[in-house]
Amino acid sequence: QVQLVESGGGLVQAGGSLRLSCAASGSIVSMNDMGWYRQSPGNERELVALITSGGDTTYADSVKGRFTISRDFRKNMVYLQMNSLKPEDTAVYSCYADAALMTGWNNFWGQGTQVTVSS
Repeated sequence: QVQLVESGGGLVQAGGSLRLSCAASGSIVSMNDMGWYRQSPGNERELVALITSGGDTTYADSVKGRFTISRDFRKNMVYLQMNSLKPEDTAVYSCYADAALMTGWNNFWGQGTQVTVSS
């Protein structure tokens, strides 16, 4: 199994910044995409940012220019730097990984970390 543990969430005022971190551990043979999703009450989970094993990145239109995803390939960690936060960014942010174990590839999710942006 793969464990994903997020940290760095919290309460911040609009215009502020937060940095989320996610550490992946377990019997990982190889790691493909890693990323961040978010879900707020009454809404479906949505992709925030994704980074491939080659370092290519994808962002939701709503966060482009404000959020930056990065990755430490050696440590199997992924980060999300969030700047110019808005109240609509309030959500539970969950880490995602597409990882290979001895039994094959699978998708894994963290428990999530709450980000609250006050106006």
